[in-house]
Amino acid sequence: MSGFVPPDPIGFMNIDKTDFRSMSVPELVRFFEVEGYVILPGILGRAQIDRIQSELRAAEMGHTSYSAAQTRSTVQPQWLSRGVAELIGFPPVMEFLHTLLGPEIVFTRGFFQRTLPGSPGISLHTDGQPHGSNLFGYEGSCPRLLRVLYYLDELTTTRAPFRVLPRSHLSFHAEASPYVRYHSHPEELTLVVPAGSAVIIPSLVLHGSHPNLDTQPRELVQLGYRPAWAGPIAPVEEWDPALVSQAPEAARPYLKSLNTSGAQWQQEHKPAGMRFEAPALNVSRWNRPAS
Repeated sequence: MSGFVPPDPIGFMNIDKTDFRSMSVPELVRFFEVEGYVILPGILGRAQIDRIQSELRAAEMGHTSYSAAQTRSTVQPQWLSRGVAELIGFPPVMEFLHTLLGPEIVFTRGFFQRTLPGSPGISLHTDGQPHGSNLFGYEGSCPRLLRVLYYLDELTTTRAPFRVLPRSHLSFHAEASPYVRYHSHPEELTLVVPAGSAVIIPSLVLHGSHPNLDTQPRELVQLGYRPAWAGPIAPVEEWDPALVSQAPEAARPYLKSLNTSGAQWQQEHKPAGMRFEAPALNVSRWNRPAS
């Protein structure tokens, strides 16, 4: 497959140079909420990466409709790999997610991708659609939903690096419809990150990947999360209780019912017990705390 050039190459890269290592947590929150992505570089150690790759090596893989070189596990990876299951409650990431989403978080799905040499790029798309879709079912209808992408291999300019269109999740324009896909966009960014890095995105930001022009595959594990109140618009299939019972202790708080929701059709204009503050809504939540 070496030297294979997929059709319709993008033809340009605007490589992101943001220094995420120097950011405080409030600065990371601001960057995520405004730009639509955050990188936690090299957050997995070599031993963790090796373990997960070893446990997923024999996973049964299917492929996408557009390329046999873009492969995905047919079973969610947390049920195949104890190492992936432990990532569901991985403290360095969950501490940040609790800051973003609050105390009650629901894990929504796992995904394992192995992008083989010669795979074309992934078109710019969203992972959420307000009315659901055949790609994400009703999980994608959750009004607040994010993905954590753990890259098990280094992303280089030739090894299927990640693409993101910053701020696209904020637009109300028809061109930001979550049901629209794009080949490319002149203001998209390319993320080149070391192995073990986590890229965190909201479901409604437009994102994709470049083709894999390398001689080696590129593997990633993607985990989905949402705040407990933000349930889907229609019921989704629940986790198998037997699988949940065998999950690592750190993962179980997040393996709640997938239909958990804060929906309340009956609303009062002045309910009893209204609060006088909400720190997560503070305009100052983006400020670096005093040292």
